[in-house]
Amino acid sequence: MNVHDRSTLSASAPATEGIAFRLNGANVHLGDAPDTRLSEALRGSLSATGTKIGCDAGDCGACTVLIDGAQACACLTPIGQVEGREIITVEGLAKDALGSALQKAFHAHGAAQCGICTPGMLMAGYDLLKRRPQPNEAETQDALGGVLCRCTGYLKIVEAVRDAHLFIEPAPIAPAASGASVGARMTRLDGEPKVAGTEIYGADAAPVDALWLRAVRSPHPRARFTLGDLDAFVASHPGLVRIFTAKDVPGENSFGIYPHLKDQPVFSAGETRYRGECVLAIVGEKDAVEAIRLNEFPIAWEALPPMVGVKAALGESAFILHDFAPDNVLTRGRVERGDVEAGFAQAAHLAAGSFETGFVEHAYIEPEAGYARRVGDTIEVFACTQAPYMDRDEVARVLGLKLEDVRIIPSACGGGFGGKLDVSLQPMLAVAAWVLDRPVRCVFGRIESMISSTKRHPSSIEARAACDAQGHLVAFAMEGDFDTGAYSSWGPTVAGRVPVHATGPYKVPNVCNLSRAVYTNGPPAGAFRGFGVPQAAIAQESLFDDLATAASLDRLEFRLINAIRAGDTTPTGQVLQASAGLAECLEKLKPHWQALLADAAAFNASEGRTRRGVGIGCMWYGIGNTGMSNPSTMRITLDRTGRLTFWNGAVDIGQGSTTVLTQIAADALGLPVEAFTLVIGDTFKTFDAGKTSASRQTFVSGRASEAAAAALRAEILRLTNAGPTAALKLAGTQLLAEENGVIARIDLAALPARADGIVLEGIGSFDPPTVPLDEKGQGIPYATYGFAAQIASLDVDLDLGTIKLNRIVAAHDVGRAINPMLVEGQIHGGIAQGIGLALLEEYLPGRTENLHDYLIPTAGDVPPIDIILVEDAEPLGPSGAKGIGEPALVPTAPAILGAIRHATGVTPRQVPVLPHRLWELLRAQDIGDMAMGDMDIGEETQP
Repeated sequence: MNVHDRSTLSASAPATEGIAFRLNGANVHLGDAPDTRLSEALRGSLSATGTKIGCDAGDCGACTVLIDGAQACACLTPIGQVEGREIITVEGLAKDALGSALQKAFHAHGAAQCGICTPGMLMAGYDLLKRRPQPNEAETQDALGGVLCRCTGYLKIVEAVRDAHLFIEPAPIAPAASGASVGARMTRLDGEPKVAGTEIYGADAAPVDALWLRAVRSPHPRARFTLGDLDAFVASHPGLVRIFTAKDVPGENSFGIYPHLKDQPVFSAGETRYRGECVLAIVGEKDAVEAIRLNEFPIAWEALPPMVGVKAALGESAFILHDFAPDNVLTRGRVERGDVEAGFAQAAHLAAGSFETGFVEHAYIEPEAGYARRVGDTIEVFACTQAPYMDRDEVARVLGLKLEDVRIIPSACGGGFGGKLDVSLQPMLAVAAWVLDRPVRCVFGRIESMISSTKRHPSSIEARAACDAQGHLVAFAMEGDFDTGAYSSWGPTVAGRVPVHATGPYKVPNVCNLSRAVYTNGPPAGAFRGFGVPQAAIAQESLFDDLATAASLDRLEFRLINAIRAGDTTPTGQVLQASAGLAECLEKLKPHWQALLADAAAFNASEGRTRRGVGIGCMWYGIGNTGMSNPSTMRITLDRTGRLTFWNGAVDIGQGSTTVLTQIAADALGLPVEAFTLVIGDTFKTFDAGKTSASRQTFVSGRASEAAAAALRAEILRLTNAGPTAALKLAGTQLLAEENGVIARIDLAALPARADGIVLEGIGSFDPPTVPLDEKGQGIPYATYGFAAQIASLDVDLDLGTIKLNRIVAAHDVGRAINPMLVEGQIHGGIAQGIGLALLEEYLPGRTENLHDYLIPTAGDVPPIDIILVEDAEPLGPSGAKGIGEPALVPTAPAILGAIRHATGVTPRQVPVLPHRLWELLRAQDIGDMAMGDMDIGEETQP
């Protein structure tokens, strides 16, 4: 199967003398300097691009290789140390039966999602298996501990390593079960290149004559700058070609997500607004560009006092960051229904609290990378992205070109989670390539990626909730301020989505939810798996724990009493017609909840320094854009040679859309998945499928794929005069339709063909029906919602404030699991990111700008996860399916915080709950206990 349709690009030839060693069984010689990183030599001089570079600091492990049989980070190894040694990279695994088996196990288990960490994981696993052919779980976690993954949640990786012995030849891997594709645990259609190390990411390919681009960025959160004689600087540095500044942009020197908010410059002009903002770009030969020391560069900085945080930006002494927002408020959101104050006045129980979250880094293991080249009067950009058509629009604006003159070719995307929705290097690459008429490439380093990219919005939330004596919710109010940083990015989406979701998936008759996105001198805050809903859920679920306790109700029962169901009305006035499976999720969690509570009670009876707690969190999440058009269009064709091609504009960033959409199309058409040739994402070849975000691709693009396949099938049945139940078969140029023993044939080679050879096609589009929200937030913001409930069990060391997760149980209403294995992988990965949000991750500009100081969960941080799939079919979805990407993350942090409270009696109101913060809460509780008497902790009203 041809998964990619891309140009063939050359790499530099290996040197023939110098340092000698063996690479994957072959003798090689390098003429590179002895202090050259092995990772750089492998990728650049030897074209072994399967070895990935995620940090160049030994923190992520993506560059892991075997040196004389032991795993090592190639980025920390100078080639002078490998003289005469044996090196194995991912490209060499298939030469060994055990290595090949491990690759097959990864593929079969769905252990490679985005795939950027997969080579490193494979090499670490291979190192272990050579020593321990059937390792236990602890040994496997330990062996993989040096390699970070941001997508999978590690569990399927651990399973794959432990099961590798089962895949020694001749064990086959069937790509799909016979029969229907929908519902099958099918292996990824793009999985084999990922495990083989042949997948092409943004840093893996470029034209051989490409120049190198390096951005110069502000070291200050706010500063003025002046530039010296740049032409003289270029002239005095052989190998430099040109320095690009704001004045060199052919079109508009600005970009942004929304048509009316193009507030971020490609190159800053005079004053920067955040640490990491791009000022200019140096272009030339790579060695010359990288040799420049910025302290010698002709730029003078004048640091200015910044506005740090929302309080500063809204305070009396605040200055105006953007003229069009004189109060520094980018946008406001509102949902109001009923009489909220009357609801509070009549309530039996009240709860209130203030909650804080900070910047969170996406930490995708693949830093931004790509190249641009001018092709006549068009520009072509090859880069990692979640939104090729949005990239096209921004590049066209910056260059002053028509949309049809810009081609975006997405590389494989090594993780995104929302961080690759905004353009990053695309505009400046396009400017340089267009002006110079030379190919230009760029690869961000880890620090550059982290200081320049968008973050999860910090939030300051004040919330109140109330219920009656029986525990029925009667009122909820929230005021949330979200730090959108220096530029708008997805701030309006966050401010609009949060008020809709802030009550959680519950029936609440009286609601008033208000939000603001506020400009500051922080990094731009954009899309990150949930668009503000995870922050709001932390507040709302904590208050509902308060109300459950006040009403003497079990926490799960409280949520079940209030769970929104089909036929109920949401705070926006929308009546849920179908597919509202929260109550079923909770019912299925009950036995797990009761067992874990009993376990915690027994454990805590010992009265030791470690206390066990159990928490629960629920969520709902609107699929797609909020109250606005959200279309996708797909195309499937047959040509005269019998080639069946799926022209799919939906970018797969690891979530599995390439496979899922093909499964949907295969069943709707009536031909097997294996029959399809795939063309993915190229804006010159596919229709716009919309961005890969908001958990929309399975629902929206899946429905469009289903429609395209149905249209092609209808045309085939018309030509064969066959009925709707006819079975189709493709054999060379012969297309057969069999019904009731009668076979009709179409000779595709005999049909009239277009210039490209296509003889039949089906095109399908889908735009979910929504109604924009009015001034009070009333309307139909989403056509459908995902629902979930998760339980967390954990232990707290009362003396140290440290936390150990024991187990998470997750019940998710996905409508229909098109591919259960991929759904499980998304849930694992979302939970891992939720763990990071709750316990580990805090991006502090200037302090945590690498993967050493910014901590994400490792293989040892993710506990066992039990998954329960609830399939409450969505009538609008393809085969009843909804989305899962973001719903997987939202309830995790609330469940963890509830478990901490259950274990200790303290209520965390700030995340992450770092050990020192929890220790301070526990000490404050101790002081309170001494004043008020001892209190019991870790108890729960049994259902």
